[in-house]
Amino acid sequence: MTMPTIRVQTDDFDLQSEIDLLTAGRMDIGAVVSFCGLCRDEQGALSALELEHYPGMAEAEMNRIALLAIDRFSLLGLTAIHRYGKIAPGANIVLVIAVASHRQAAFDGANFVMDFLKTSAPFWKKEHAADGSPRSWVDAKDADDTARDRWR
Repeated sequence: MTMPTIRVQTDDFDLQSEIDLLTAGRMDIGAVVSFCGLCRDEQGALSALELEHYPGMAEAEMNRIALLAIDRFSLLGLTAIHRYGKIAPGANIVLVIAVASHRQAAFDGANFVMDFLKTSAPFWKKEHAADGSPRSWVDAKDADDTARDRWR
């Protein structure tokens, strides 16, 4: 069985380097789909987004989701990286790369992983206002649950 690459880290990641690691020397891959989530500034209202996670549990849940995707979509490889700490607008937060023999499997695999990461992995976000005013932890969105539920 294909084993995913799962990382939770403070350091940034490089999209092309991660793709190269998945595809080097592989002639069976016909599709690479990547999703890179970035920190928005919310029209200048945010100075940063602070992400926290439950160490050990976050990686385990990401791995569980990745293995489900690999099995369900016959993926040939999968990388999922999620950063934590204080992240500035424009900086990378999350990366999902799915590789498969065919494009639809890679697209579906990447979408599946992101939909479940948003709702199942233990990560929390706190907004930091650009004007220094107090901000709160970001609530879960019903739309994220709806996106996840389409896979059931």
